Order: sequence, then C-alpha cells, then structure tokens
Amino acid sequence: MNILFTPFTLNHLTLTNRIVMAPMTRSFSPEGVPGENVAAYYRRRAEGGVGLIVTEGTYPPNPSAGFDTRVPHLYGEEDLAGWKRVVEEVHAAGGRIFSQIWHVGMVFGGPYGDPPPGVRPIGPAVMSQADIDAAVNAYATAAVNAKGAGFDGVELHGAHGYLIDQFFWEKTNDRADKYGGSIHDRTRFGVEVIAEVRRRIGPGFPLALRFSQWKLQDFNAKLAETPGELETFLRPLCDAGVDIFHCSTRRFWEPEFPGSQLNLAGWTKKLTGKPTITVGSVTLNEEFVKSFRSDESAEVTSIDELTARMQRGEFDLVAIGRSLIVNPSWPEKVRRGALAELQPFNRSALAQLV
Repeated sequence: MNILFTPFTLNHLTLTNRIVMAPMTRSFSPEGVPGENVAAYYRRRAEGGVGLIVTEGTYPPNPSAGFDTRVPHLYGEEDLAGWKRVVEEVHAAGGRIFSQIWHVGMVFGGPYGDPPPGVRPIGPAVMSQADIDAAVNAYATAAVNAKGAGFDGVELHGAHGYLIDQFFWEKTNDRADKYGGSIHDRTRFGVEVIAEVRRRIGPGFPLALRFSQWKLQDFNAKLAETPGELETFLRPLCDAGVDIFHCSTRRFWEPEFPGSQLNLAGWTKKLTGKPTITVGSVTLNEEFVKSFRSDESAEVTSIDELTARMQRGEFDLVAIGRSLIVNPSWPEKVRRGALAELQPFNRSALAQLV
C-alpha cells in the first residue's frame, strides 16, 4: 500500500499522499452558507489522513447555476467567510483542499430544487452568446473567489450531464454554431471556461477538470467510443490550461475500451501525459447509484487491485467518496492494513454531517 502514501506534486502544490476526498453533494449549507459543521466535517477527513479534499459542488455567481438552497455558494461575503473557515480548519489539520465549481445547467427539480420566479434553467439549446459569456465569467469569478478564500486549487465540474458536460455530449448539444458539431467543437464552451479561469487565477494555481463518459440521464453514455476520439476530446482541454483530469467512473476497475485493461483515468493519462485521478467504488462492492437507492449496505472489499494499478503508473491519485462519509479516518486505517475496521456504506449515513 506504500504507493498510496507517497507525496505527489501538482503544479506548485505538494500533497503528502495520493488519497483524495471525492466531491459529494451534502446540502448542509442553509442559504448557501457553509457553517461550523461543514468546517468540522472537512477537518475530520484531513485529520484522518486525506491528502487532498475536493469540496462538494459549489454554485458560481450565476442565477441559473443551481436551485438547491442548501448547496453552498462560492460568492457573497457570508458564504466566502464560511469557506475561509473551512480552509483554515483543513490547513490546521495538515490537509489541502480544492473547491469544486458546479453549474447544473438544465438539471432541476426533485433534489436539485426548482428555479425561483423569473429565473430560467440554461443549457446549450437555449443559451445566447450573452448567456455563454455570463456563465464563463461566473466560473472564473468563482475561481478567483476560491483563491482569495485560501483554497489550494479549484476543480471544474464537467461531468455527469451538468452544464459543461451538456455542451460536451451530443445528446444535449445540437447547436449548429461554433459550440456544436464534432466532438472537438463541442469542447469549445469548456475550453472557454478553462482558459478564462486559467487567465484569472494565473499559471501557478492548480486547476482540475472532472469529466465522465456516463451521465445521470444515461449510465451507458460515451462521449468517446475509441481512444482516438478520447484524444480528440481531451487535447483542447489540455491546451486550455487543465493541470489534472479527475476521471469519473462508477467502478474504477472496469476497462474503458476493448483490448486494454486501462480505465478512463489510465487512458487519459496515456493520451495526454497529464496526471489523473481515478474514482469509483474503491473498497466497496457496489457502485454508488445502487447504494443510494437501496437500504442494503455496500460492503468493504480489497484494495489490492487499486494499488497494483497505481504501482504500474496507470493513474496518479485515487478519490474516495462514500467510504469517507462513514470512515473519516479511511487513510489511517488503510495505512495500518486495518481494512476490517472500515465500516460499510449505507445511505442512512447521508442523513447527518459527521
């Protein structure tokens, strides 16, 4: 397991180990303000040995960014003061922390909340150039706010069928202008967001992009059917200024394309030369969608395949999600080889922020 606990340098930031807390929406920030309970929640994971925390998604300053009133904002005096407290607590515990910037686009209703009067959801089909420019500016402003609040870097949420990904995916982007068309051209909105964020935060501040093949609307979706298409997709994003790709899969051990055992993070690293984060049911026997919908627990499994792949250099970092909700000291227990002490995940754990 030693590979998990070796340092890693990203841009100018050195992490003490390769373990990342995956971003997970918790909705415990009334009116968008993260309180002391949120700060304590993240501090506990830093104390437990997580090398890098990526926060839950945070809304940028755009009226249509999201409609859940308990999802935190990355703007506003009180909201940013709350995040400064979170960052201070994590740093005091020896951790590092990125803010994830999340615009949901056309996703609303149910747990996502409904738009208030006078606010319309936006996505590729309805966005004017002014809407696009405003969204790009909102992402960049949020990134600057994150840097000002003391975060160690930012991650753009470009996965799972939210706004950036709605432009990436042909099923949600049928535009006939420069933002639509081929897999290369559908990256244009994401490229503009990345480039403006990079321009505003400067070259020395780490910038991650989370992307996925699968979508909330279609678990079997594929942006890229072949390694060649994946390279065509990734290259403009690299050139725009991404430091690291967070490659979201539901099961990290599944090969991405026939003829190779490489997963999405492995292929992304091979094609771009950029470092990657893998994620997906690490030390759990059930992927997250099923475990969120069932009262049955996702049981603890071995970590051997993960560490073997890391030893081979397939990917650089590993993000842990549900296991860190129920095991704040997951890294410390894994380091001791005490996997038997890990608690299985059950969705009842989502009811509290502990």
